[in-house]
Amino acid sequence: MQPTNLVPYYYKMDPAPMKKDITVATIITADRFHVFEKLVRNYQGPVSVAIHVSDDSKKDEILNRLAKMYESNPLMRRYVDVHLIVDRYERQFNYWRNVARFFSRTDYFLLLDIDFYLCTDFRKSLQAYPSLMERLEKGEAAIVLPAFEYNILEEGKDASVFPKNKIDLLDLVQDERIDMFHKKWVRGHGSTDYSKWYQSTSPYVVTEYNYSYEPYVIVKKDGTPWCNERFIGYGGNKAACLYEIYLSGIDYWVLPNDYIIHQNHEYLENTRKIERKLNKKIYDNFRDEACFRYFRNMHATGEWSTPKGENLRRECMKNPDFEAVVREFQS
Repeated sequence: MQPTNLVPYYYKMDPAPMKKDITVATIITADRFHVFEKLVRNYQGPVSVAIHVSDDSKKDEILNRLAKMYESNPLMRRYVDVHLIVDRYERQFNYWRNVARFFSRTDYFLLLDIDFYLCTDFRKSLQAYPSLMERLEKGEAAIVLPAFEYNILEEGKDASVFPKNKIDLLDLVQDERIDMFHKKWVRGHGSTDYSKWYQSTSPYVVTEYNYSYEPYVIVKKDGTPWCNERFIGYGGNKAACLYEIYLSGIDYWVLPNDYIIHQNHEYLENTRKIERKLNKKIYDNFRDEACFRYFRNMHATGEWSTPKGENLRRECMKNPDFEAVVREFQS
């Protein structure tokens, strides 16, 4: 949606991050500045953030707040690249995500929503799994951080009391105070297989993929599909990102001891309900299109029948129309 004004590196971290590090790629608006500061203080690693500011009478006030936040905090200057987006269009989430990713300066990035709190040191954990890191380097794996939330809204607002290790987390799960994120919409995170995760001691691959799956993942920057920007508003946008990653031949691997927890807040439910209806239809069409596009590409490169094409075959051959066209194309 145009016109839009993008200013890359509106603020730029110094010194530059190490190439082999993992950048948190995220998006924020002015109402989440306070949560963003907590992320930077907690992570103390490279962050690439796309900040959207509405082009209206409040713009200058927000930019002044942003300047004060950045310039008064040494951790911001040390770890954060800010990319400013100014326009009149709200909730272009995938465009904003692509900006944060495009201008990140490390080989890997974590696609993260700003309201999630990083409870564990996943960068340290990854050092114990060289074979998984090799898959990540080859562009064969996306690494999942399981997402949780408190069942009572007020309990999940203070990140300072969130459990910092799996044992303490499991105690809260047992007490039914914490559960998988958005447990009422199991398709969103159910493929992570939380029952398996509770018992796991080593990384495992996701085997029951669902097209609504939208985990928070660490992926290689180069070669990973981009988030499709046709989705405006809530619903389908993040799932579309993860769908293309899966179809491209990248498997989802779940870390056994690391996780993130949602910092609870109220939602704009009426807005979300309307936009979800719009994006559901768009996502249905998008999935069909993506299947044909990736089939055509993999057929041309000779990868359709290889292990790289396994995810594409498994997911898209569920559609009888797709299966019929593929068989005709190959005959």
